[in-house]
Amino acid sequence: VAGPGISSYADDPAGAGASLKPCLDKAMKIVPAEQQRDTPAYLGATAGMRLLREENSTKAEQVLAEVSKAIGEYPVDFRGARILTGSEEGSFGWITVNYLLETLVKFSFAERWEHPQDTEVLGALDLGGASTQITFQPGVPVQDGNTSVFFRLYGTNYSLYSHSYLCYGQTQALKMLLAALHQASSSAQISHPCYPRGYQENLTVAELYDSPCVHAPSSASPGLVLTVTGTGDPAACGTAVQRLFNFSCGAQWPCGFNGVYQPPVRGQFFAFSGFYYSLHFLNLTEGQSLSLVNASIWQICNSSWKQVQELFPRASRTQLRDACTASSYILTLLLQGYKFNYTTWPNIYFVQQVANIDVGWTLGYMLNLTNMIPSEPPAAVTQLLRSIWIAATVLLAIMLIHTFCVLTAMCCQRNSSGYEQL
Repeated sequence: VAGPGISSYADDPAGAGASLKPCLDKAMKIVPAEQQRDTPAYLGATAGMRLLREENSTKAEQVLAEVSKAIGEYPVDFRGARILTGSEEGSFGWITVNYLLETLVKFSFAERWEHPQDTEVLGALDLGGASTQITFQPGVPVQDGNTSVFFRLYGTNYSLYSHSYLCYGQTQALKMLLAALHQASSSAQISHPCYPRGYQENLTVAELYDSPCVHAPSSASPGLVLTVTGTGDPAACGTAVQRLFNFSCGAQWPCGFNGVYQPPVRGQFFAFSGFYYSLHFLNLTEGQSLSLVNASIWQICNSSWKQVQELFPRASRTQLRDACTASSYILTLLLQGYKFNYTTWPNIYFVQQVANIDVGWTLGYMLNLTNMIPSEPPAAVTQLLRSIWIAATVLLAIMLIHTFCVLTAMCCQRNSSGYEQL
């Protein structure tokens, strides 16, 4: 679906329904007409709608009602719209990754279904606009029931760790950073160390504090115009980003950040959505070493507004403004938040697609709702021996040749007798 998420239509619920129609129109051209009424349709909403529900549950319900109304106008088997939990969002992303890679079950060269080893199952790292998720199969029992997810897929049990951090999606995190810089300033002039030197923009207090993730000071006037000026200071930028997190864990258990339990990361991970897009913008998604990634981000954060415009002449103003901030935030989140390091960094693969299919939570959501992944093993495949297939093929070839010879002989005989009669 093009454009912003449905949560952006909080003040125009009907617009949320209208925003889906171009996508639904395209779907109706793809699904055969005779199958449309039997085609199940679902709508899942994620962190943006979770935030809206926190802020104003009535508006969230109105938006869901309008998108349901819009989908209901199409000849499909619509089965409802709902807001996913953070754990579901992370888990469905994990299912998508491993389903596409065939790491849950695969048909082997021995012509039978096999379950790959645990070490082949990948973890999933998702970064949206309002939340970020980490889901993986740890090497130890999950100690906190709030972060434990259990699946039985293809006859195999999976005990996963999964957690979603609301407000730590890229859009909201960058908004929290700007709000923190504003509150540290004693005036309407804000120096932003992550924005390029020489960049400047104006926004109102109301625009800055329009989310439940940021709380405006009581003394701030909503109509006050703030001027944000970039200073391009990599060290100060890194320090400012780190202040968004609480990295202390205490003695109870290991944690990610903000006191949330997390066992040590294990195995290989696919990082997608915002992780991929922000680093791909800087050409850092091809398996570069952590040292090179650090150096590249330092360089972009040390650039002037004119320099970044020259480096990326086709990029939008927002992309250029946020290139340093977003990449610095991602690096801090992965290294200090999720506790990856120089040893485990090569285990992260930044991807957009697998087998020409976008990686994200949506495919896993649909697979789950439509029972496309059974809990029990696939039925045994009835197999014929290779020798039987070869013998059958040879016999068929002989029969075809024999039939061709007989028909040719009959045609020749018929033509010959006709000539003698004439």
